[in-house]
Amino acid sequence: VFGKDINLILVLNNLSSDRKSIRVDMSASTILYTRRAVAEILKAATAVELGPKQGKHIRVKIPYTHYGKYLTTDKRIQVTALCEVLRSQGLKLLVEKTIILEDTNIIIKVPRRVVVNRAVSLEISYANPLPEPVSRCVLLVTLMNQQVKINLARLAPRERSKIYFEFTPRRAGPLQLQVDFSCDKFSHVKGFVTIAVAPA
Repeated sequence: VFGKDINLILVLNNLSSDRKSIRVDMSASTILYTRRAVAEILKAATAVELGPKQGKHIRVKIPYTHYGKYLTTDKRIQVTALCEVLRSQGLKLLVEKTIILEDTNIIIKVPRRVVVNRAVSLEISYANPLPEPVSRCVLLVTLMNQQVKINLARLAPRERSKIYFEFTPRRAGPLQLQVDFSCDKFSHVKGFVTIAVAPA
């Protein structure tokens, strides 16, 4: 989840009946959706001894403080592990994993019944998932082809807050509401909901 430390486990298994010495070079970078690297956030190397038919787990932690300021709006991190079996004619194995960090910051609560030409109030809650305060918070609400910009107070670390948004639907049928939350430390955290508007 965005704003938290990332914990990974690399599983190595020796399927042979011989002892193996393995060098593992690990790296991680923030990337764009095109897989182009933005910034390297982890580089580590370790040596592992595996007995016959033995398996081992290598734990890797990427703290938020290492990746936070380098993350793009795509919220993607590419992790690579190059495993080389020593004394084996250059036998290598490359493992790659792309992590897409989830946003759980926007929650939109809609009344059970929404009726055309009748005012309705929605609850929009938003959060700061980071271990540090954020300021210059802005909520952009898009509904019925109109945008409303709402300036919000600063949020303490891990704080959640909420506002109430009132509108009057002008026609029956499905209506999509989109919320975009930005601040000085991250931007474009989105949430959306489809509202079923009943006839009057």
